[in-house]
Amino acid sequence: MGQFVWETAEELDQKIAQRVRNIRRRRSISQEKLASMSGVSLGAVKRFETSGQISLISLTRIAIALDLADELRNLFMQAPYKDIQEVINERR
Repeated sequence: MGQFVWETAEELDQKIAQRVRNIRRRRSISQEKLASMSGVSLGAVKRFETSGQISLISLTRIAIALDLADELRNLFMQAPYKDIQEVINERR
């Protein structure tokens, strides 16, 4: 049986970009300031916030600049097991 996909990769990227943009705005940080703080080009910040496209290293730098490194670090820490075989495989 196939797995139902709730959203596409592009939709998920857009949601992440929107969340980062909201956090940036909530903290009154301009795109220019975020680019300076993170070492990511202004164009990359703008592209990320509009299209969701960004390299993993740039996303990591932005997360660190916004003091969100723990959230990024913990992204897969609480991943649930899909079945008992995953538990067995992990213990090998």
